Amino acid sequence: MAAKRENGRKNDPQRTQEDILDVATEEFTTHGLAGGRVDAIAEKTRTSKRMIYYYFGSKEGLYLAVLERAYRKIRTLEEDLQLSNLPPEQALRVLISTTFEHDEANPEFVRLVSIENIHHAAHMLRSEAIRDLNVSVIETIAAILDRGIAAGVFARKADPIDIHMLISAFCFFRVSNRYTFGTIFRRDLSEPATMERHKGMIADAVISYLKT
Repeated sequence: MAAKRENGRKNDPQRTQEDILDVATEEFTTHGLAGGRVDAIAEKTRTSKRMIYYYFGSKEGLYLAVLERAYRKIRTLEEDLQLSNLPPEQALRVLISTTFEHDEANPEFVRLVSIENIHHAAHMLRSEAIRDLNVSVIETIAAILDRGIAAGVFARKADPIDIHMLISAFCFFRVSNRYTFGTIFRRDLSEPATMERHKGMIADAVISYLKT
């Protein structure tokens, strides 16, 4: 049976779910899992709690769907880069730039990951989708590193998970700690020149590490 809104108009289930996920992302990143209210999400999407639970099962199920979509977005972005067609160093620089720009443009992703860490990844542990999604970035980095070693571009046989963590740590920190770091050191991390300098710095650091 096709889902309907409370006013009886026929509804597109896929579009409805995407609308719910959009609003739920804002609700959870603003108030956290505990503070996020399904009532507020239902009101803003002009739907009902019953419909939200029909699609996602529970508040925790909705939160997990938000997490999965956030990870799917960045992994899809990476896959679209077609890095296997680029020389190893260029491929890694493009991947780093993409990660940097994604985190900068999607602070809600950083907040969601921070919230899930507060919960010791309890909800993420239930998601095979998130585990499967994140295999791809490690495989991508591993392939770049292997090509770099084979071509004599890289000298160090690095662990691809270590490289992923190094890239993620810098890009993530700039967003997650923007306000505290900016307040302490009186520096605006969103200032364009600072962003460009940092983007180049993390790429140079990773490449230099691999070449030594």
